[in-house]
Amino acid sequence: MGKAPALLVDDLQDGAQNGLELKNGTCKATATVGDKTYVIGGADDGTLSIEVQIFDRNLGEWVRPTVRGTKPVSCKGLSAVPLEDKILILKKGSKPDDQIWFLEVDTQYVRQQQESLGTEVVAWSKGVVGNAEKPVVISGPSGVSKGTLISMLMKEFPSMFGFSVSHTTRAPRDMEKDGVHYHFTEKSIMEKEIKEGKFLEFASVHGNLYGTSVDAVELVADAGKRCILDIDVQGARSVRASSLEAIFIFVCPPSMEELEKRLRDRGTETEEQILKRLRNAAAEIDQGKSSHIFDFILYNDKLVESYDRLKKLLGLDDFVTTPKSGPGEIDLPIDHSVSKIDNKIIINRISSGEKESKNLIILDVSSLKGGAPGRTRGLNFQAIGSFSNGLTEIEGLS
Repeated sequence: MGKAPALLVDDLQDGAQNGLELKNGTCKATATVGDKTYVIGGADDGTLSIEVQIFDRNLGEWVRPTVRGTKPVSCKGLSAVPLEDKILILKKGSKPDDQIWFLEVDTQYVRQQQESLGTEVVAWSKGVVGNAEKPVVISGPSGVSKGTLISMLMKEFPSMFGFSVSHTTRAPRDMEKDGVHYHFTEKSIMEKEIKEGKFLEFASVHGNLYGTSVDAVELVADAGKRCILDIDVQGARSVRASSLEAIFIFVCPPSMEELEKRLRDRGTETEEQILKRLRNAAAEIDQGKSSHIFDFILYNDKLVESYDRLKKLLGLDDFVTTPKSGPGEIDLPIDHSVSKIDNKIIINRISSGEKESKNLIILDVSSLKGGAPGRTRGLNFQAIGSFSNGLTEIEGLS
């Protein structure tokens, strides 16, 4: 932290809000939220690196924040539009699935990170058109056949559901593939990402860490599928406390006697192992019923009937399957100007010799969901004809 360079202070005080080009040959896009101006950009050397700096107007000081989330890759230019607690970033010359980002400056995640670190924090989140189906968290004690219920669901609706790939710090075993069976990672890296809030749940088992990352769940949604998380009660508790909106289902045996019978009928465990599983099951069932973690308790008495009830809970009874694709994409013109009215962002193509374009995109940001450390979903857009004057334009970099 310190005094901002005089050149930058002068440029900011001149009232430039976006498309700021400084005299030292660098290019910046700026946006003011509250009493802070966020300067995003870098050297204009053909591609624009995306760095973030903050000028605190009250203190007259220049701040370089801690940056969370996955930083966008370099681009040919960008526009910045201030929203209530975040900044919409439109990248130029990028692929359609990499053009819309959000820089969070005062969201719950950012405030939590600031409190933890005691420093200024901003966080990147990729913008995605449309919404994803809520993930499904399924828990239950060993022997309750929740795995069988999930397998039946996956078999009947193969294009609708998908599993997130968990992370672990243990070494791969024979035939295990990274990214398929687990994401194998170093303990120091996973511990760092846990502190950054990038994991929904995690546990230490025999000295190794296991966990479900936010990004692993988001990748399933990116593919147009609904994520299923098969985790224990403690993991479900962590997910419930996170920002992830999910449906929580606890699969319960009809009785402890029936559960014991199922465990013994397996014939795969010793007496000591069976008794341990029964003790653990009793504790899990008590937590599952009394903790207010779960939205539904599913008693698995007769498998077929229980499966029908599971489908009903998920709104799949009498459901006709139709192919699903991933989220939609917006293909922004490289040369454009940006205007804002309430929660509508108007993106106007700039064409040589034309004052107005017939190709406009209206981006609706009124229903945003999620955010860092995952995706920001809920974007909607439409293409329309040219618009009348009267808007204050925010020019993007070129």
